[in-house]
Amino acid sequence: MKAIILARVSTEEQKEAGNSLPAQQDRLRSYIERKPQLILDMEYIFDESAYKEHRKEFDNVVAYIVSQKEVVAFCCDKVDRLTRDFLVGLPTLEKLRRDGKIELHFPSDNLILHKDSPATDLFHFNIAVSLAQYYSNSISDNVKRAYEKMRREGVYPSKPPLGYIRTTDIDGKKNIIPDPERASIIVRLFELYSTGNYSLETLLREAIRMGLKSSGGLTPPRSCIENILNDTFYYGVAQSAKYPPYSHKYQCLINKELFDKCQEIKNKKCNNRPKFVSKDFIFKALLTCKDCGCSMTPEMHQKKSGLVFVYYSCTNGKGNCQRTYVSESSLLETVYEVFDRLEKITAKDQAYIVQELRKTTEAETIFHKAQLARINAEYERTKQRDDNLLEAFLDKNITKEVYDKKHQQYYNSIQLLNRELEEHSRGDHDYQTTVATVCSLARRSRDIFESSEPSEKRAFLNYLLQNPTVQAKNLEFTIRSPFNELLNWAECPDRGAYRESNSN
Repeated sequence: MKAIILARVSTEEQKEAGNSLPAQQDRLRSYIERKPQLILDMEYIFDESAYKEHRKEFDNVVAYIVSQKEVVAFCCDKVDRLTRDFLVGLPTLEKLRRDGKIELHFPSDNLILHKDSPATDLFHFNIAVSLAQYYSNSISDNVKRAYEKMRREGVYPSKPPLGYIRTTDIDGKKNIIPDPERASIIVRLFELYSTGNYSLETLLREAIRMGLKSSGGLTPPRSCIENILNDTFYYGVAQSAKYPPYSHKYQCLINKELFDKCQEIKNKKCNNRPKFVSKDFIFKALLTCKDCGCSMTPEMHQKKSGLVFVYYSCTNGKGNCQRTYVSESSLLETVYEVFDRLEKITAKDQAYIVQELRKTTEAETIFHKAQLARINAEYERTKQRDDNLLEAFLDKNITKEVYDKKHQQYYNSIQLLNRELEEHSRGDHDYQTTVATVCSLARRSRDIFESSEPSEKRAFLNYLLQNPTVQAKNLEFTIRSPFNELLNWAECPDRGAYRESNSN
């Protein structure tokens, strides 16, 4: 059987560590030499992230495998060298595996997958991918901490709003300053709207008359004027979709009093509009029509007997779909079938899964302990430097200006280390607790659902179901991870025997 080697790194640190390309190559070549049925055919060596949507090098490997007429053994040192995301690369390889055109070999994970692989091996593979994805997510936390530092310093990393431009000074430092062409127009728009004599339409006409252009040089739409009036950046507060607002360090165009006055006028105009209070439905805003992609909307029908029933139908927003009504009770029948399947998970299964995950996270545990040691050492070193700085100031060896500047730097570093230490200290416990919670939630899904309010039921379904659609009165969906893996485990016919054999 032809064998293909894939060795991959995604960072410079990995090139220097045990996951370096030569180290992976040596392990994979030795593995193929120990397998007489395998013949080395091709080697693919590259550095490319496994967490991005488009992977050019990886796609070339897949294309070569597809072109082969015989079964190919695809060898990677570990699962995380192949992918860190279920949606990137895996669907194509999974189809090839099921069709019997490929075998997946992971020597360091002691795992081989083929078309007849048992459910337990597939379960372990999916768990390994989940752990790799979890590790990548933890790496992104470091990026988030960098953004936290920028927010503390008042730095705005994104494109500034209309009325500001980004510049670079002679020292290469980036800055945001008022736009000489647009800043005065932005201020005038706030002043005009605060009089209460302008609507968004009339304010837009006035902005165009004053020569306001979008950042692309086009005539702005009405939504641009509305966005300007709602943007707190102009009085000194930066907004972020993921993080709380914070004060930025750049020059303000208006004061907060003027901004609040405009908001007060806008809210008064909005309050004069008639309000519609919708009823609470279980599948509200969750369903789409599979035929046309439009939303499924609920409505209540009352029978002559006084009984009230809820029905859902396609909005037919595109005008090419037949409006068909389906009852809420029939949709729930499909959901209850999933609950019944999840209830097959026993307390022994839950304990076994948590135990197995602890075994597969040994590498992460070593990394976790190393990070704690590094943080503690760096904390003590920074604290000692801060104490020495204070001694130097008290002995009048440095000025107060120098002391204040360096003390603030050390203080910021200590706060950052405290936050990082707290996250690492609770990381392992939180992870194990989360796994047990998910298992327990799956086992009691029916009881939880039936005892909840409609809004809570809707939130529960959104947590469990992925891409729910309706076609010919039938509810179709996929189960979100990790519940899909638990469901596969619950329906594995030999899981009891496998669990007992591995626990001895």
